[in-house]
Amino acid sequence: MLLPSRLVTRLAAFILLFTAVNLASPIQAQAQATRADSASVLLQAGQTFQSEGRWGVAEALYQYILEHFSGTPAALSARAALDEAPAEVQSMSSRVELMVWATTFGAWMGVAIPGAFGSNEAGAYGAGLLLGGPAGFLGARSYSRSRSLSPGQVRAITFGSLWGSWQGYGLMELLGLGKSEHCYLDYCDIEDPDGETVMKALVLGGVAGTVGGALLARKPIQRGRATAATFGAFWGTWFGVAGGLFANLEGDELLASTLLLGNAGLVGTALMAPRWEMSRNRARLISIAGVIGGLAGTGLDLMIQPNDDKTAIGIPLALSIAGLLTGARLTSD
Repeated sequence: MLLPSRLVTRLAAFILLFTAVNLASPIQAQAQATRADSASVLLQAGQTFQSEGRWGVAEALYQYILEHFSGTPAALSARAALDEAPAEVQSMSSRVELMVWATTFGAWMGVAIPGAFGSNEAGAYGAGLLLGGPAGFLGARSYSRSRSLSPGQVRAITFGSLWGSWQGYGLMELLGLGKSEHCYLDYCDIEDPDGETVMKALVLGGVAGTVGGALLARKPIQRGRATAATFGAFWGTWFGVAGGLFANLEGDELLASTLLLGNAGLVGTALMAPRWEMSRNRARLISIAGVIGGLAGTGLDLMIQPNDDKTAIGIPLALSIAGLLTGARLTSD
């Protein structure tokens, strides 16, 4: 029996389509398998270079896999390898960071120490600059060679020197060191500390903070924990300033609230970071979300120009807190 021509045409088209699909599927599957195999070969090569200590080559291969073979199992392994850099690479990076910071801090000390002794000789400051930077560099180089330092341990030392300087200055102001009172009849005038006293407070605080950081660095410190503690100290300081102004605090009371909340932020985040399983990248993202909120609040202040000082400081304060909370929630995974 003869079939109608239209039916024959449709049947032929269906057969051709069925054949094409069945022929294309193995080719497509084979192409996907070949792509995954290529990525796997590159991954094995990268792992071989990494085991031989040639991290630079291995890192380049891992980056290439991520760029050209995304979605493959090898890409996931390459991402994990990049996120967990070898200990020796982290140690070298930490040594460099410590030496750079120590050189800068040594140069600062070379200027601050003559100022603390009230020197008016230009030669004393020149000698300080000449000796301070190299002394800091060589001291950090010798210290880092004597032990293996993680990024978290180095951050404890470098941040300790900075935070200690700030604490030294704050305590000087609160204790009234270097201030003098002059009375004329029934009127008394209090003069602020001179430059020599300020320099002494900064030098002593910086040295104490550096020593304290070095003592903390004798124990393992995770990089995420150190980063979270650093940002916690900065945010605590901001809350101390903004909250104090919002509460109409002035003078020593405002400085006291700033110091107390800054230290509370430092200690609190250092203790809570392990429970939060805080990574360095997550701490940075949460902090930048808070910065975005604070900047948005400042922008609103400039646009609406509130007459009330509490409103002017309250808007950036509230939006920075909202930014931190939003950043913490969005990075919870």
